[in-house]
Amino acid sequence: MTAPAPDIQPKVQTGRRDAAPVVGFESVSKYYRGLAALDQVTLSLSRGSALGLVGESGSGKSTCVRLALGLERPTSGRVTFRGADYPRGRRRLRRLRSQVGFVLQDPYDSLDPRMRLREIVSEPLRAHRLRDRDTDRRVTEMLRAVGLGDAPLDSYPARYSGGGRQRIAIARALMTDPAVLICDEPTSSLDVSVQAQIVNLLLDAKHSRDLSLLFVSHDLDLIGRVADTLVVMYRGRVMESGPAGLVRGRPRHPYTKSLHDAVPADHPARRGLAGPARLLAESGQSAAGSASAPVAGPVLPMSVGAAVLAGSTELTGSTALTEPAGPAGHGGPDCCVFAGRCPAARARCYAERPPTVTEADGRSHACFFPLAG
Repeated sequence: MTAPAPDIQPKVQTGRRDAAPVVGFESVSKYYRGLAALDQVTLSLSRGSALGLVGESGSGKSTCVRLALGLERPTSGRVTFRGADYPRGRRRLRRLRSQVGFVLQDPYDSLDPRMRLREIVSEPLRAHRLRDRDTDRRVTEMLRAVGLGDAPLDSYPARYSGGGRQRIAIARALMTDPAVLICDEPTSSLDVSVQAQIVNLLLDAKHSRDLSLLFVSHDLDLIGRVADTLVVMYRGRVMESGPAGLVRGRPRHPYTKSLHDAVPADHPARRGLAGPARLLAESGQSAAGSASAPVAGPVLPMSVGAAVLAGSTELTGSTALTEPAGPAGHGGPDCCVFAGRCPAARARCYAERPPTVTEADGRSHACFFPLAG
């Protein structure tokens, strides 16, 4: 039996929202050696809100993080900070980066074991030339804010557990009083009980400091408890987005549904992975014998859930990472990139790229044959 989901505090909406997003992607594409890491991605992080990026490995989440940090530039489209394009030039980019905090995935790798706490937490002040006589006092106050008030400034990271090290990393990220905090899977290497503590710490910092939080994860269940808005990505494209409760509870895209059903329940009786028949039924289709049935021939792969039940793949983390071979055109620019794994795929899915459809409840999806929601 798996451990129960972390007891994460409910989100509280406070404060006004600026018209311009703090970080915005407008039809952003990013290519590496001719391959698309991002393909016309549009997303928006508002002031004081939490935006969650979720998807399996290779979906484009890390590329979004690199663009938001100013480490990369888009091949096409715009990345904006408070309505203006990211600046060019090291000096202007440094001023922007002082407004963006970053918490990495593994606290054992992100902290230099040769540096003392005083040096680690004050590192952003040194990088942005903000050190002064009160640096030690500011470091002590920040460590107290993340629950390490008794930590000696001369101690080394080896003294602390994974949760303690991640608290140190969060203290470092908050030292310049940023407007945005980017968290790239900050709990994936921690125990479940420690995950809840770290997530609650991040949410407390968000509310008390009016932070905008960009939270990246492969775990739909966890991120749905943290974010106000979810963006579900697959192979560089946005499959679905909208209010976290709706996307997590009533997904419209088959890929979102497969992510949801790949999360083990806390009791065997409540575990139900989505097989082809279930997904087809929820999309209003029949498995065979009707004009609406998926086309024979190109639809070869099984769904994520069916593949697990058949024993042909394994779950890594909370998503199935095995991708079966698809037909000609699978994953191309002029079709649905999920068609090769979708049991509801039809000929149209292999011939056209689904447009993004926005619904009245604020959800958007890129699917010709969405699930009932």
